[in-house]
Amino acid sequence: MKLRTTLAVLATLAAAPVFAQDAVLGLYKTQPSDEGNFGHVEIYACETGICGVIRKAFDSAGAEIESANIGKRMIWDMQSDGGGTYSGGKIWAPDRDKVYSSKMELSGPVLEVSGCVFGICRAQTWTRVN
Repeated sequence: MKLRTTLAVLATLAAAPVFAQDAVLGLYKTQPSDEGNFGHVEIYACETGICGVIRKAFDSAGAEIESANIGKRMIWDMQSDGGGTYSGGKIWAPDRDKVYSSKMELSGPVLEVSGCVFGICRAQTWTRVN
């Protein structure tokens, strides 16, 4: 009986990082760019941690548009730090074509993303798409 209990506790502890990571998985609406366009980014577990791909693009009126950025990787190498925080990854900003060393923080349906490149920092608020 003790062996079963011990194994159950160990299995739960081993799975904890996966559950913490899973909280951020899903589809998010990005904050509009300087031109007012925004996108939907799918965040998923990948071989390097947490990744994200642009799935749809929209104009400032909310109409879906064609974009060369659809299907492009936007987030990679992000690692869960626990408590809804993620760091160590990169985020590509299509509107400026720059890659930022980034971090993310999830609070309910809101994902705060931020990052810096050469001392220039940016931040955005993304919302989960149901």
